[in-house]
Amino acid sequence: MSSVAGAVLVALDGTVLTVAQPSLQRSLDASFAQAQWTSTAYLVTVASLLVFAGRLGDRYGQRRLFALGMLGFGVASAGIGIAPGIGWVIGLRAAQGVFGALLQPATLGMLRAAYPPDRLAAPLAVRTSAIGLAAAVGPLAGGALVGWLGWRAVFFLSALPAPVFGLAALRGLDRATPDPHPSGSGSGSSSHPSEAGASPHVSGADSSPHPSGSGSGSSSHPSEAGASRPALDLPGALLLAVTLACLVHTLVALPASGAATAAGLGAAALTGAAFLWHERRTASPLLPPGVIGSPVVGAALAVLVAASASLFGTVFTLTYVLQRRLGLDPFHSALRSLPLALLMVLSAPLCPVLLRRFGARWTTGAATAVLALGVLTLSRSTTALALGCGFALLGAGFGTVMVAATQVVVRRAEVAAAGVAGGLQQTALNVGPVVGVATATALAGAGAGAGTTLLVLAAVAAVAVPAARALPGRGVASITQTPDERVSPGVPARR
Repeated sequence: MSSVAGAVLVALDGTVLTVAQPSLQRSLDASFAQAQWTSTAYLVTVASLLVFAGRLGDRYGQRRLFALGMLGFGVASAGIGIAPGIGWVIGLRAAQGVFGALLQPATLGMLRAAYPPDRLAAPLAVRTSAIGLAAAVGPLAGGALVGWLGWRAVFFLSALPAPVFGLAALRGLDRATPDPHPSGSGSGSSSHPSEAGASPHVSGADSSPHPSGSGSGSSSHPSEAGASRPALDLPGALLLAVTLACLVHTLVALPASGAATAAGLGAAALTGAAFLWHERRTASPLLPPGVIGSPVVGAALAVLVAASASLFGTVFTLTYVLQRRLGLDPFHSALRSLPLALLMVLSAPLCPVLLRRFGARWTTGAATAVLALGVLTLSRSTTALALGCGFALLGAGFGTVMVAATQVVVRRAEVAAAGVAGGLQQTALNVGPVVGVATATALAGAGAGAGTTLLVLAAVAAVAVPAARALPGRGVASITQTPDERVSPGVPARR
């Protein structure tokens, strides 16, 4: 429940801001650039901190980081709702990005700690369906609130429930007790937390793993068990944060001058190279070799970046098509795109069935192809029926890719690195949309029409189809069949 709630609040916040931005700009007498910075400040902050925040969760407990992130996110949202000027809004959005970075990897880290690897797909499907529902409700609720109460009202959508979930997570920390019979320790207990008599969101959710082979009665948190906590690698975290901040800011700022774009991308390349050099030489890297060194994880992250770039670039382009070319207002534009969210909600629960039957390789590859087909359909659509079919294909493809690729990334990580794995997945899903919108913006600035832009975005998704070939096939259904998958359901592998 906590994992789903955190993911939904972040998704809802992003969708309602898009609707509220024009009203916010008029109310605060802000320039267009200042209004854009209400999004940019959040994007740059959250993207640059996700992986480090995931490592903090691995070190201090995912539930603890989740609680801190939710409480801070709610307070920042309330602050934006009463902000006296645009400068306050931009600063508080940056603060909101910090707390969003704390809670997002934790939502996946808690799932990885609570469920054995071969049962991750089902809870991830629930989480993805909830995000799809938020994407459907957000624009409609945001539009209604802005029209009725003004732009400030939309920020109280998260200001009210976020502290509730944050306090509930803190109470869960107080109630959490070590499992006296860890599954896989020889006690004969079942491998699933709920079958062992523990709540899957209390026992283990705030924990780094038991050392491999630990006996019954050992504590579930490193500090309690006497095990060493993961190192933080502050130099690596700083280099990665600067790299991602430069990259995201440069892409968001497009179209900018050629010199500014070159400087931003050059800075990202230099700090990125320095980060890789540092990671190869440090004794305790920020990115564990078992996660970042895996071709499977790399392929899954590449698919997530490409799929989210294609999806969000397409939605960005079609917003202008629907409102400017077809003359629809924001509310009716949101209704036309509703099949996207609905099919995302419906397709996610089917993904675990497809994964069991066909494996991650074929499921992800086929879903990415469906996403590309949806973009192609939309590139030639003007009628309501054709647009609905195209949006439905987008939702079905992306919902399936989200579950399939995410479970590959998260299940490959040990519980002790679950936060980092969650941070990488969330980074991919934050960088991808920025790349997609930047691509659409650059093509529009070069004079390309909407049809040409959508063809390019379809090609972006299609390029990811071959990358899916690196993912596990149908034969890798058990968590003991490959060296990377050789992890006991109840006892994580020794680091």
